[in-house]
Amino acid sequence: MFSKKYSNLLFIVLMGCGMSFMMTLLITYINTGFDKDYFKRFITAWSVSFPVAMIATSIVAPIVKKIVDKITK
Repeated sequence: MFSKKYSNLLFIVLMGCGMSFMMTLLITYINTGFDKDYFKRFITAWSVSFPVAMIATSIVAPIVKKIVDKITK
């Protein structure tokens, strides 16, 4: 188990990993189709999208949390 103090970091890592994985999987398929080199193209694309997703999540998540906190009771 992880300490509660790491919950924000864990959220960012899991959200960035999951979102970048699913989106890259689908977008690679849509753009290039499925053939014997599909997984190689996917891994190459994911190696770029994962760090981008981590940065984006770390920027966007706190902003979204503040907005949600303001509009919910």
